[in-house]
Amino acid sequence: METLGVQTNSELREELNRLKEENARLKKELNQHQVIVNNTLDAIFICDNEMRIVQANEATERMLQVDSEDLKKRSVLDFLFSIPKDELNLSVKKFFKKGFLWKEVPIRLDCGATKYIEFLAKRGIGEDFFFVVMRDISSKKILEREFSMNEQLFKDLFDRAVDGIVLFDKDGGFIDANLSFCKSFEINHNELSHLSLYEFIDSGSRKDFDNIWKALNRKGKAKGELPVKLRSGVQKLFEFTITSNIISGFYMSIMRDITEKRSMELQLFKSEERFREIFENAMDAIIIWSNDGRIVKANQSACKIFELPMNLLLKRKLCDFLVDSQQKYSLTKRKYAKYGEIREEMLFQMGNGQFKELEFTSKRTILENQHLTILRNVSDRKRMEKELRESELKFRKVFNGSMDGNVLFDNQYRIIDANPLASHILGLSHEEIKQHSLLDIISAYEIENLASPARQINFDEMDNEIPFLLSSGDNRKLEFSFKRNIIQNMNLAIFKDVTERKELEERLRKSDTLHVVGELAAGIAHEIRNPMTALKGFIQLLKGSVEGDYALYFNVITSELKRIESIITEFLILAKPQAIMYEEKHVTQIMRDTIDLLNAQANLSNVQMQLDLIDDIPPIYCEPNQLKQVFINILKNAIEVMPDGGNIFVTIRALDQDHVLISLKDEGIGMTEDKLKRLGEPFYTTKERGTGLGLMVSYKIIEEHQGEIMVESEEGKGTVFHITLPVRQNAEERRNDE
Repeated sequence: METLGVQTNSELREELNRLKEENARLKKELNQHQVIVNNTLDAIFICDNEMRIVQANEATERMLQVDSEDLKKRSVLDFLFSIPKDELNLSVKKFFKKGFLWKEVPIRLDCGATKYIEFLAKRGIGEDFFFVVMRDISSKKILEREFSMNEQLFKDLFDRAVDGIVLFDKDGGFIDANLSFCKSFEINHNELSHLSLYEFIDSGSRKDFDNIWKALNRKGKAKGELPVKLRSGVQKLFEFTITSNIISGFYMSIMRDITEKRSMELQLFKSEERFREIFENAMDAIIIWSNDGRIVKANQSACKIFELPMNLLLKRKLCDFLVDSQQKYSLTKRKYAKYGEIREEMLFQMGNGQFKELEFTSKRTILENQHLTILRNVSDRKRMEKELRESELKFRKVFNGSMDGNVLFDNQYRIIDANPLASHILGLSHEEIKQHSLLDIISAYEIENLASPARQINFDEMDNEIPFLLSSGDNRKLEFSFKRNIIQNMNLAIFKDVTERKELEERLRKSDTLHVVGELAAGIAHEIRNPMTALKGFIQLLKGSVEGDYALYFNVITSELKRIESIITEFLILAKPQAIMYEEKHVTQIMRDTIDLLNAQANLSNVQMQLDLIDDIPPIYCEPNQLKQVFINILKNAIEVMPDGGNIFVTIRALDQDHVLISLKDEGIGMTEDKLKRLGEPFYTTKERGTGLGLMVSYKIIEEHQGEIMVESEEGKGTVFHITLPVRQNAEERRNDE
């Protein structure tokens, strides 16, 4: 008894020292966590079940503009009064039911200012507390609002424009067009996707059209006149400007039917009377000027554009209104002198000081020493083009800067564009993604909750507001959702790599289960061990007094009591952390001792165990008895899964300079992938009489040795346990050993 007391005191002192070290480590980690929490940009705080703020970081004080002392007197609900009461009560009820809430909500500060925040609340600090993370997304909301307004403005201008506006791809295929364009080309809007600009070009104009296309590819823009032949056989001439990459890589062209205009210009030179009628009533400004630049004649539209009455306009020179640089003016003048006609856009200052962007054509007339210039105010069009470019720029910044992987696709699931994060998540370059359809991209994945390939799913029948989980062969998990018709024939797919998050959730679940099992094990072991001791004593006393057939029952009782004792021992390992005394041992010798111990059981089951050592196996720092327990658990399981006999192959080799790999392979029935995932969970077993504690204890022992257990299995072919152990412990443990 004295020896036992000394030993107990020694163990208690060791346990006390270990607890002190653990306490110091936990204090250090707590300080580190406090530094991280206080220096994060997101507001993080803890609330109780009454929604009162218990603890908060410095970012919370900055965001809510309340100091730490006042903050602890406040409730979260104080800042959420801009939310309707019914909606707020419903969200609170849902959170207390599910223990999780994510929402984007407005909050109002004491000063009256409103902020938009991303709000995440989750239980995780006991039953009476939960933690909250808030992120200021006010800037994001402003950008979204501005983007929406710009998009709506573009749509209104697009739909209501008098000129025909058409969007087409790099092959000339129509993507979209406004009503004016459809009327001009005598086509229905629903026919657009089946037609291309090339189909309306007459064979005699194909060469000119090809030149326009080359200029467009070279410069990114083109303008000019384009003769077209409609399906009715009618020939029309269109004036056009084309700009590349206006929307998602498409081309945009503003086209005006100038068939009648050209006809009128032709008649103008044939008939003075007809010229005068056209001249006076033209919507465009028409000016006739002499060789010295002086305006000889002008129509009323010219007076309106130049903001001058006729008498003052006729005293001016056309070049007097020019604002553009001398260089551009000189270049334009030389081109006109060379070709006798020109089409250009330049900046003019009107008579009232107003600036206007005017598009004009100048041409030598049939009248000697006179020139004709037709001008049109294109300031509105220029402004629209600028707004379109700015809208595209804003969209591109938001799209590329998104924290999610975004993929744009059409109604045929053809991918139009993808942001850099989507390329990273999917492991494909930007060009590779655009060469596939959305179904091609996700065909390699399975929908986890449906256990079926994603290609087999009819997305048209799915709720596009609910994300679902995709699983790949390399155990990556992606959260996938999509939004339909963000614009016409344009849909958005959203990818999130949640592999790490799911792994953390699974580890947390197992950790919580293990904690519960440990507490349960401690209670069971304490309550059962004492009556077990009494039972064993009385059974030993009774064994000698009972004779005959009844005496055989004592062997069964004794065997079952030993089994209960082994289960209690495993419970205690889980319930109470073990003080591990590491020493340098040869793992090969530990394995030989284990095989010798189990040889008798193996022979009874017609099982042969073979040990194979590859190269020199260095000694390792370990607790030999615990490793032997791990080997016994795995080898006993291997013997039991081969009731008809077989072979167990044990291989030990140096994995690298710092690690040893032990592989234990049986020829048993094997396991499915679902069973493999659950190995090591409390009370999970594939045996009829198993408790599931053996493997759980084994996993725990290897984890404490800073090692890892990997399992491979195939139904009907057997199972392989791979145990990786470090040759040495970490630096702190080595110092303690020394």
